Amino acid sequence: EVQLVESGGGLVQAGGSLRLSCAASGFTFDDYALGWFRQAPGKEREGVSSISTRDGRTYYADSVKGRFTISSDNAKNTVYLQMNSLKPEDTAGYYCAVGEEHYSGSYHPSHYDYWGQGTQVTVSS
Repeated sequence: EVQLVESGGGLVQAGGSLRLSCAASGFTFDDYALGWFRQAPGKEREGVSSISTRDGRTYYADSVKGRFTISSDNAKNTVYLQMNSLKPEDTAGYYCAVGEEHYSGSYHPSHYDYWGQGTQVTVSS
């Protein structure tokens, strides 16, 4: 059974940092696309970043480029999202998802087969 469990969310002031983790199980971790998405109330789910666990290629949405860093530790079956210089507009529920490796770089939710339950990030001004 595929499981994705996010952690690391919380309340932080603008300009602060958080690191999200996504612990995965139930599949061969080192040959997939792992993506981070976020969704704020009343808004559509938005792709934030993704990584190929096969070769480590990373991708970022323009809104987070230069502030967020995605990484993976294949030995721990875990993907991280380091978020720096946080802004109030980053406030959202953050979700990790897994899809086939050739979808690395895609932010279309339908390209991802399994999703975690999400972790809330709130950035105060």
